[in-house]
Amino acid sequence: MLSEQELQSLKNRFGIIGNEPSLNYSLGVAIQVANTDLTVLIQGESGVGKEIFSQIIHSQSARKHNKFIAINCGAIPEGTIDSELFGHEKGSFTSATESRKGYFETVNGGTIFLDEIGEMPLGTQARLLRVLEAGEYIRVGSSKVEKTNVRVIAATNKDLMLLVNAGRFREDLYYRLSTVPIRVASLRERKEDIPLLFRKFCIDFADKYKTTPIQLTEDAKQALVNYRWPGNIRELKNIAEQISVLAPNKLVNENELTYFLPVHNHQDSMPMVVGHGPSANGNDFSNERDILYKLFFDMKKDVNDLKKMFFEIIKNPTIAHNFGEEALPERYSAFDADIVPSKANVSVMMSNADSQKLETIHQVEETLNIAEHEKELIVKALKKHRGRRRDAASELGISERTLYRKIKEYDIEE
Repeated sequence: MLSEQELQSLKNRFGIIGNEPSLNYSLGVAIQVANTDLTVLIQGESGVGKEIFSQIIHSQSARKHNKFIAINCGAIPEGTIDSELFGHEKGSFTSATESRKGYFETVNGGTIFLDEIGEMPLGTQARLLRVLEAGEYIRVGSSKVEKTNVRVIAATNKDLMLLVNAGRFREDLYYRLSTVPIRVASLRERKEDIPLLFRKFCIDFADKYKTTPIQLTEDAKQALVNYRWPGNIRELKNIAEQISVLAPNKLVNENELTYFLPVHNHQDSMPMVVGHGPSANGNDFSNERDILYKLFFDMKKDVNDLKKMFFEIIKNPTIAHNFGEEALPERYSAFDADIVPSKANVSVMMSNADSQKLETIHQVEETLNIAEHEKELIVKALKKHRGRRRDAASELGISERTLYRKIKEYDIEE
């Protein structure tokens, strides 16, 4: 393992702040594996700095004088990711007006960092597995086998084994990628490092904006440490910049600090098909399937409320005279007109037998259209963020690639 002096020198070189034991251990593993050609899987929540570890591994390897490239698999549309990684031949698809080299060809001899590897489509996973096992790939639209000598470092903020069990990630690729796993601790596991990181960021922003660095009172420091930091170091840096620019005083107390800390609702959690690892809080949606789960639960609650309302009207017919759409809760306005109860519908229900009443009620459930409500959510998110797909995808809790596919599927005009 590294000596304390070597470890500190490495931290200074890459701007790493902190002395938490798990962080030091992860850095030590990265250095040990750097001078090999083993595939490395870096695991950790979003915002913990996984890319820094890939840069450390490359810089300490025999490939350090060759190219290094970082690729976000979740940001490349599913229809073009094969072309980006492996290249394509002229005429292989509509917009392929000329041949193009892929990253595995241009970075030959170097290192490729595949971030958000869990977002990679299954077909691309099969191609990647062949590269890892045989160093071979085929351009899109070609039949010629090409050779490459590239080291792959992958990263994920999800539990890949859960993805494997859900049929969304190849088991053989998972074991091939995780030859050497490195786990990067979340910020809430590094509580003693939080004030150090915050101080460093404040000094950097003070230098950038030509102001005096922000300082915290003792109660503010404690509030900073006690906050959960779901966005980890990325969120801490953003908060430090906000305070550096907007704080009226250079000495910030607890009340002033909490004004800048966002309030996260940890109770609005939904079932997840795929988790984000042991520290997942269940609030992030990994794909469109999770949106459907949310719609199912919301609509189930709405239908149950409608049933309850109908039964009350049946028991007490005098309520029907004053009953209309204006009496409905505001949230029912989002539903189609055919499932909103009217006076005529209520009269029919009151005049039928009990079995017919129940049948009418169950028909309400059958009119629910999941696709329409999913499309409506996407349209609302795009309007709210003025067509910015990345922000809309974040609001919906899905990847940008999934949003792109849904926009095309529903023919949504932006």
